[in-house]
Amino acid sequence: MGYEISQALCVPLDLIITRKIGHPYNPEYAIGAITEEGEALYEERERVEADQDWLKKAAKREQQEALRRRNVYLKGRKRTSAQGKRAIVVDDGVATGLTLRAALLSLRKDKPKELIVAIPVAPHDVIQVLRNEADTIVVLEDAQEYLGAVGAYYDEFPQVSDEEVVHFLRQSKNIK
Repeated sequence: MGYEISQALCVPLDLIITRKIGHPYNPEYAIGAITEEGEALYEERERVEADQDWLKKAAKREQQEALRRRNVYLKGRKRTSAQGKRAIVVDDGVATGLTLRAALLSLRKDKPKELIVAIPVAPHDVIQVLRNEADTIVVLEDAQEYLGAVGAYYDEFPQVSDEEVVHFLRQSKNIK
């Protein structure tokens, strides 16, 4: 989705790699998210209730995966600064909003001129939270009655492979 938007607007494409920290008994349920730099954002109640040793290991594991992806996708190249620029953060959909919010918090440190979120679907209550963390929200489906998973809004929702990500990054205007 980010590639399509970058091509349509003729703007550079870059990545902010965040990873979900899933609940120990239900990995699909996010209790937190972490950036490749190690900045973590948690649902406070879940953070307090979690085994702290497990949480520390889970966060470290997900940060390492984010770093692995940075290396595979971009050969370790650092993220382009958004300072003074209009930055559009794209996600294929939002459930808890934790990974997107972690990306926004990380990007906000660059002091962009404007921080825009572009998403196809998110629960209404999460959109309200995102309105406090982004300057503009563009959402196609403000789900008042969220279906429980992003994939429920797609006819097909396959995982994007590392090879596909590398292909789209190479096709983009700013990455060789």
